[in-house]
Amino acid sequence: MQFGIFSVSDITTDPTTGRTPTEAQRIKDIVAIAKHAEEVGLDVFALGEHHNEPFFSSSPTTTLAYIAAQTRTLQLSTATTLITTNDPVKIAEDFAMLQHLADGRVDLMLGRGNTGPVYPWFGKDIRAGIPLAIENYSLLHKLWREHVVDWQGKFRTPLQSFTSTPRPLDEIPPFVWHGSIRSPEIAEQAAYYGDGFFANHIFWPASHTQRMVQLYRQRFEHYGHGSADQAIVGLGGQVFMRKNSQDAVKEFRPYFDNAPVYGHGPSLEDFTRETPLTVGSPQQVIDRTLGFREYVGDYQRQLFLLDHAGLPTKTVLEQLDLLGSEVVPVLRKEFASLKPAHVPDAPTHASLLAARDAAKEEVKA
Repeated sequence: MQFGIFSVSDITTDPTTGRTPTEAQRIKDIVAIAKHAEEVGLDVFALGEHHNEPFFSSSPTTTLAYIAAQTRTLQLSTATTLITTNDPVKIAEDFAMLQHLADGRVDLMLGRGNTGPVYPWFGKDIRAGIPLAIENYSLLHKLWREHVVDWQGKFRTPLQSFTSTPRPLDEIPPFVWHGSIRSPEIAEQAAYYGDGFFANHIFWPASHTQRMVQLYRQRFEHYGHGSADQAIVGLGGQVFMRKNSQDAVKEFRPYFDNAPVYGHGPSLEDFTRETPLTVGSPQQVIDRTLGFREYVGDYQRQLFLLDHAGLPTKTVLEQLDLLGSEVVPVLRKEFASLKPAHVPDAPTHASLLAARDAAKEEVKA
């Protein structure tokens, strides 16, 4: 099972000091956070895509390429790549290039984002969000798998005898996760292609995540990609830890109370009870995370949100230390002991390459 962190790239005022980091500082800090994730033994770093303040990550592939040059084992991904407003041709080119630069340590998560105005900013109609996601991914899927593409759709100009360059590394496209909070159509899309499904699992109760994952698993099996329990599932999550749970709650409360995404709403206690947000000791995070398996089944990727709500980078790095030393080693052991042998691991470039080569050898034999 893969463990990692994801960032939405917010630039938020620290409510305890009144300080707001500059864009330059926040960008440098995200690189330090990603590098430290590898240092403490995590597997994945994922970065979101936004085109509005207070976020800085308008070009995640640029940032991920810079991080790739300074890491050796870290799997690089996106927390959202906007399949609706980005041109599929540009996505195909950018991520194939990143694949080569990172020696294959790349996958991506496609989504529609949560910022309505981004549609007209890029000349799109938000009312066509789902059809855009479906058509654009159909083209992206083809661009990575066919050398010469002839294509015509509704939302962009036709392509005639077009070849996307560079070609995917080893002719193996980056693995795709389809991310969604609330749209069953996206779970259906992931299942249709046999891709991964990533449930955001942050703002909604467990029962909602359970229904979305169950739908994806059922449809994955329906389309003949394997049994339902072999479907590739990822989950998000939010944690804040200190050795003592009371200290964690006391320190995190002002950040929660003032955070743009949930501040001035439900209390911290209500939110932690009704959603997967866990604020407490490392053992509480372990127990809560192990409980996710009870309602989604065996899954392949767990990403945590740590750097948000104005938390200082020093605090985020301390959270990573706790995650790497006290939480993830236990989770790895426990999840591995529970996972049946027929349930696959999360796909990587290396595993996809090995599977393809094995299939070729089997055909020869």
